[in-house]
Amino acid sequence: MDSVFSNVARAPEDPILGVTVAYNNDPSPVKINLGVGAYRTEEGKPLVLDVVRKAEQLLVNDPSRVKEYIPIVGIADFNKLSAKLILGADSPAIKENRVATIQCLSGTGSLRVGAEFLKKHYHQGVIYIPKPTWGNHPKVFNLAGLSVEYFRYYDPATRGLDFKGLLEDLGAAPSGAIVLLHACAHNPTGVDPTSEQWEQIRQLMRSKSLLPFFDSAYQGFASGSLDTDAQSVRTFVADGGECLIAQSYAKNMGLYGERVGALSIVCKSADVASKVESQVKLVVRPMYSSPPIHGASIVATILKSSDMYNNWTIELKEMADRIKSMRQQLFEAIQARGTPGDWSHIIKQIGMFTFTGLNKEQVEFMTKEFHIYMTSDGRISMAGLSSKTVPHLADAMHAAVTRLG
Repeated sequence: MDSVFSNVARAPEDPILGVTVAYNNDPSPVKINLGVGAYRTEEGKPLVLDVVRKAEQLLVNDPSRVKEYIPIVGIADFNKLSAKLILGADSPAIKENRVATIQCLSGTGSLRVGAEFLKKHYHQGVIYIPKPTWGNHPKVFNLAGLSVEYFRYYDPATRGLDFKGLLEDLGAAPSGAIVLLHACAHNPTGVDPTSEQWEQIRQLMRSKSLLPFFDSAYQGFASGSLDTDAQSVRTFVADGGECLIAQSYAKNMGLYGERVGALSIVCKSADVASKVESQVKLVVRPMYSSPPIHGASIVATILKSSDMYNNWTIELKEMADRIKSMRQQLFEAIQARGTPGDWSHIIKQIGMFTFTGLNKEQVEFMTKEFHIYMTSDGRISMAGLSSKTVPHLADAMHAAVTRLG
């Protein structure tokens, strides 16, 4: 009997998640998965932070905790502490109550709720996103009904920032357009503007009334410092202008599957912020009604306690330092093999990912011959590497470059 869904075509595999599927199906003992955007220990295992386990124990052992619904906007402490984490404890915007913060379903949910709000209440329906960017960005904004345009960002020739192209494209954008900016550790390239370049971007955007929408997925995880990684956002908030910020605790607290994030909308006045919050609630209510309790309670518990907060910053720096050490080891291993080309971008780029500059054919060759799994654009997750696997990756890269050019 025919199904009423007979006309439904099979959707293509998500390119990033598809890498993991292929990796899982490979029986080779030397296989390496460098596709997944999640931290791994030196032993290649997922990590639950000690401070997260401690916070969970406190929550589980507290008999006064119940499972009632929480408000549409989420847990008040979580929202207050999240805004403070990204904007800084002394932020005038917070002191003046000009920030509407809503607990959302990690970074993706925060972006989607923000996009739906903008579609309904903002006069300009176009958003400019960097080329390249995270594969989910265009889908999130398109589905919310915004029209997506790109601005130049990455220069394949230098494997660095195409700053001239970026300024030209944003300079040509219509007045009032929304601009998506990665707060730090740009995904997939690992290439960030310098603080001087950020200042130029800010001046250009403010002169054209372009609305910044920051995606902050890696605060503290990129440099090892929570304040350093928030500088770009704080520069824009310091000028008194408006912006949106999507925050995720997936990477920096290792809370991937708990789906914990926040959307903050910095407004011109407390009155506007309160109206904005009232309208964001109307976006959330018919979408998922209210957010989950557990993950946000973990975050609030850690951010509320100075001891736990300090322990978190130590564990966070350890993760960031391990990734930096993998960059250094890979760079040195490639140098030692005399692989043709300049590979200094491996240590110049920042955060979880390195945009290697390897092409699709080279990536396919490395998968086939060396059982190394990565996305076809040559992006590798540095967190998937260990001291034991660096030599195998360096061998594969050397072979791919020397044999395929």
